[in-house]
Parts: sequence; structure tokens; C-alpha cells
Amino acid sequence: MSSPATAPPAPNNLKRIVAASLIGTTVEWYDFFLYGSAAALVFNKLFFPGSDPLVGTLLSFLTYAVGFAARPLGALVFGHYGDRLGRKKLLVLSLLLMGGATFAIGLLPTHATVGSAAPVLLTVLRLVQGFALGGEWGGAVLLVSEHGDARRRGFWASWPQTGAPAGQLLATGVLSLLTAVLSDAAFVSWGWRIPFLLSGVLVVVGLWIRLSVDESPVFRQALAQAEARKAVRSAQAEADPLPLVSVLRHHWRDVLVAMGARMAENISYYVITAFILVYATTSAGVSKQTALNAVLIASAVHFAVIPAWGALSDRVGRRPVYLLGAVGIGLWMFPFFSLVDTGAFGSLVLAVTVGLILHGAMYAPQAAFFSEMFATRMRYSGASIGAQFASVAAGAPAPLIATALLADYDSSTPIALYVIAAALVTVVAVGVAKETRHRDLADADPGVGAEHPQTATTDARAV
Repeated sequence: MSSPATAPPAPNNLKRIVAASLIGTTVEWYDFFLYGSAAALVFNKLFFPGSDPLVGTLLSFLTYAVGFAARPLGALVFGHYGDRLGRKKLLVLSLLLMGGATFAIGLLPTHATVGSAAPVLLTVLRLVQGFALGGEWGGAVLLVSEHGDARRRGFWASWPQTGAPAGQLLATGVLSLLTAVLSDAAFVSWGWRIPFLLSGVLVVVGLWIRLSVDESPVFRQALAQAEARKAVRSAQAEADPLPLVSVLRHHWRDVLVAMGARMAENISYYVITAFILVYATTSAGVSKQTALNAVLIASAVHFAVIPAWGALSDRVGRRPVYLLGAVGIGLWMFPFFSLVDTGAFGSLVLAVTVGLILHGAMYAPQAAFFSEMFATRMRYSGASIGAQFASVAAGAPAPLIATALLADYDSSTPIALYVIAAALVTVVAVGVAKETRHRDLADADPGVGAEHPQTATTDARAV
């Protein structure tokens, strides 16, 4: 029988919670991906002029990577306070920070107006974006995971994951529309600002929905238990351990598994969706409009398949689905570039779509998989640290490394090998992990967990 903390919520309530997480993550990923697309298309001209075009693109992607560098700090700060104060409060703050930074990018003067101050200001705002996103993901997926029905946790928790392709779809769609109706000169002059300024409207919508949901019952129960333990500790003059300390003490293996699991997922995604805009337009002779349209179509398919992969993980387990995606993406890399090299629109769509379908097999079960690894009072910290520290080594340099490899070798082969190496790391990490799909999240945080951390650790890995 389900415990009160994990009893399935009313369907309408659960759908509202899923909608709040999905819309919030969509807005934040829209902001984040918009920057990546703009970095590939126009920022090299607006903020790094006077360089060789490919060097300017490298510098543009360098500011793109800076945003990832701030994500671990966001994971630490938001994870700490999210485990102390609750998921909802921190999710509202992350949305405000991300939206505000994106809106401000739309108002930035370019290098032609203020000189070197322009790329500096751009970098600062990119850091704010990365800091906010570092705290967003963990809170959004936990809010759904801790509310949802344990038997369908993979399916429900995969919906916040669809915020990534939804944000990509929205960002790419807006850019594609603008490049279609505006001349290149108009787009570079002022048209690129419109998508960034639209973020202000999206943030208002996201806040309105996100403020309407309640804190998760699993967290409220764990908080009440923690307060009771705190009273005992105060009487004994003992300090309550910080969530970060508890994670590194009792869940360091799970953090490493999560980091390894993200390598293929993160690197492949940014190669397929961000770097492809550079590769297709420079090496394959494809127009910007064609490349954007291909990513647009593939992102729509990506959005549709993520819940299906999540549901499959409820039936067969998180690990088999994740491993299928990792192996598949490694095998697809050489066909991927061969199809793009043809320059045909249909081949380009096929290459990106299959790549994102395989990526979805990793990304969909990731939310439930990572949530189930950690105890409630350290879950925000653990899931966020594992996910966001990996992004520094994976997603952050992926477009940069891919562009540098293209510049050095003028070939897609080293880039394909780069993604294949990441896939091997993920296969090893997920291969040594334990299956988690049968775990009750409330069991991860028993009332005596603080006094008997080994018990909590054992439960956290129980099948």
C-alpha cells in the first residue's frame, strides 16, 4: 500500500504540477537555446568582429560555454536551499533570473557601439543564465517525481524533460520565422533582438502557473522529520549536516554515475542541435534557413518521443532504455554526418531526427533515474550536482571542441569519434549503476536516516 507521502495525487492536481514544471523548463530552455542558436548565427559578427569567421564563431561559442561553467554553482546554491526551504521557492527564483538575463541580452549594445564592453556584458548575462539553469533542472524534475505515481514515475517525470525540445522548438521556430521574413541585414541589425525580448512575456506566463502549485508531500514529510531531528540535535548541541556534505559523504558513487550518464546525452545533444548549424552552413553548403528548419522538425519529433521513452522505462527499467540510447547515438554518428554532407534537406532532417530520437532514450528516463538515486533531504543537491557538474565537461565545450576539430581537420570524422568516446563513458557508467524503477522515494528518507546514514544510503540504492 502506498504511504501517504507517495499516494498518487488527484489526476487534475498532478497535471497542473506537470504543466507548471513543463512550462517553466520550456521558458528557461528557450532562453538558453536561443543564446546557442544566436551564437552560431549572428553573435560572431555583432560581438566579435574583425576575426576570421570560424574564429569569431569559436569566440562566440566560448561565451556559450561560460554559461555552463556557472551551472555547477547554481546546482550547489539552489540544491542547498531547495533541500532546506523547498523546491517551489527556488524554481520561482530560477525562472526570474533566467528570464531577466535573457531580456537584458535583447537590450545589449553591440561591439560597434560600445567596443569591448559589449562581449563583457554578454558574458556576464550568460553567467546569470547558466547559474539559473543550474538550479532549474533538479527542482523541476523533483517537483513532478515527488508528486507522481511511483508506478508511472518515468512517464510523468519525463514531461519536464520535454521542456528542452519545447524550448529548442520555440527558439528555433522564432529564429527561423525571423530569418524567413527579414533580410540578412535587417536580422543582423535589429531582428535578432526580438526573440530575446519575447522572453519577458514567457516568464510572466511561467510564473503565473508555477506559483499555483504546492510543495511536494514527500519533501514536506522529510522536512517535518528533519525538524524533529534538529530539535534532538539542538538538545545534544550537534549540527545538522549540510545537504552537500551528506551527498558527498553518502552518495558520491551515485553522483559519479549521474555524471558519467550525462556524457553521451549532453555532448550528442549540443553537437546535433547547436554545432550542426555551423557544420551544415559551412561544410555542407546548406543555408541558415534550411538548417534551422531541419532542427525545428526534429525537435518536434523529439518532444513527442520523450514521454514514450519515459513510459517504456516504467515497464523495462531506467537502465535498459538509457543504454539503448547511448549505444544508438554512438552507432549513429558516422551515418549522421554522411547524411548532412549530402546537403539535401530530407537527409538533413533524417540525420537530426534520428539523432534526437536516440538522445531521447537517454534524456527521458534521466529525471526519474537521478531522482531515485538520492534521499529526499539531499535529492535536490544530489541530482543537481550530478547533472550540472557533468555539463561543464560535456555540454559546455561540445560545440567549441567540435568547431575546433572542424577547423583543424576539415573533416567530420574526429567529431564523430568524439561523440562515440562520450557514448562509451555513458555505457560504462549506466552499466555499473543499479536499477531504481521500483523504489519508493519516501523510503529513501526514513526518520532515522540522519542518525543512521548507512541505512539511508542502502535504501537509496535499493531496487
